[in-house]
Amino acid sequence: MTYLELANHRLHYRIDGYASDDKPWLVFCNSLGTDMHMWDAQVDVLSAQYRILRYDRRGHGRSSAPSPPYSLDDLGGDVLALLDALDIARTHFCGLSIGGLTGQWLGIHAGKRLGKLVLCATAAKIGTAEGWLERIEAVQAGGLEALVPATAERWFTPKFRASEARSVTEVLDSFAATSPAGYVGCCAALAKADLQNALAQIETPVLAISGEQDPVCPPAGLEDIAAAVQRGRHVSLPGRHIVNIESASSFNAVLLEFLGSEATTRPCEPGS
Repeated sequence: MTYLELANHRLHYRIDGYASDDKPWLVFCNSLGTDMHMWDAQVDVLSAQYRILRYDRRGHGRSSAPSPPYSLDDLGGDVLALLDALDIARTHFCGLSIGGLTGQWLGIHAGKRLGKLVLCATAAKIGTAEGWLERIEAVQAGGLEALVPATAERWFTPKFRASEARSVTEVLDSFAATSPAGYVGCCAALAKADLQNALAQIETPVLAISGEQDPVCPPAGLEDIAAAVQRGRHVSLPGRHIVNIESASSFNAVLLEFLGSEATTRPCEPGS
């Protein structure tokens, strides 16, 4: 296991793919309450073409949890610290949910470090401050285990939960094992994060991917992102919130097509 030691915490990370200078970098950023393994199906397919960096967000997986609350600046800063430590000047970035918010922050504040940006099952503002504060109180009172049934319903369709029970259980076990302090810290970041008025600053080519039945971040929010950035495109795939797992094959195909396209020089049609 490999860690980056920072002032107040350490980040667990992993690199997959060929260590070759001619292979572009691709960073994956997980959702709230998951670890880097949520991207296993993507790494299996893309590691032949990309050097892939995955990491556990602060307070998740094997990364340590500094004292909450956290901010979106903190989460984006962790990514930049990793890139600097690994001497990665430029990378593609793919993030889901809070990982997608982190990607938006990077597009606004560190766009020159990005090749292409994939924003999945996210929004420029996710939920309400009141809702996240209620979630914080619930976790502080009863832990994460009590949230598992509702999380399963939000994250996966009934059909997928029935047909892929083992995969769903693995994801939910990761959720339940998340540090309560880390989870609460990220909820605090979500309560304050609102990038709606800054999306037009993102010059990086953006692919916004939604889950057709996602109740957390509905497709309309991804359509709004694609329309607001300078070069955006929206695609919707079957599934709910963790669409990269529920529609892994389609997700991988769309991701490969976008990363290999000429989107860096030709604007995409918003919302297409």
